[in-house]
Amino acid sequence: MPITVLAALVVFGIAGIAVLTVLFGFNKPRSFIDAEDAGRAWLREFPDLEPRDITLSQDGCHALVQTDPGAGIVWSMGADSAARLLTGVRVKQSAKGLDLRLRDYTAPRIRAVLSPDQQTIWLNRIKDTP
Repeated sequence: MPITVLAALVVFGIAGIAVLTVLFGFNKPRSFIDAEDAGRAWLREFPDLEPRDITLSQDGCHALVQTDPGAGIVWSMGADSAARLLTGVRVKQSAKGLDLRLRDYTAPRIRAVLSPDQQTIWLNRIKDTP
């Protein structure tokens, strides 16, 4: 097979996969349906820390989780989710929500989109974390 035909097959194959990914909606980030969905995502990362209270963010991509040791956060990361405890977190308010700085090189910064009311609730709950 000539290299030009092979190159065309590769280029159009990759373009076709990209188009199908967008058409079927696989390029959209995950958002939590409700607090139970966020709780299940939390328990995948921390099966021994049962969530007591879960507060979803405005866009549904972040959730603040209250546990016995303190607060934690679960957020969407592509089509999956990740979770961290908020021990030693530094919080800064922004126009769109909260900017959380963690002592974790795998997730050093998380930006949660929150309404002003949600910012107040989240800040009060995060303060109680050691």
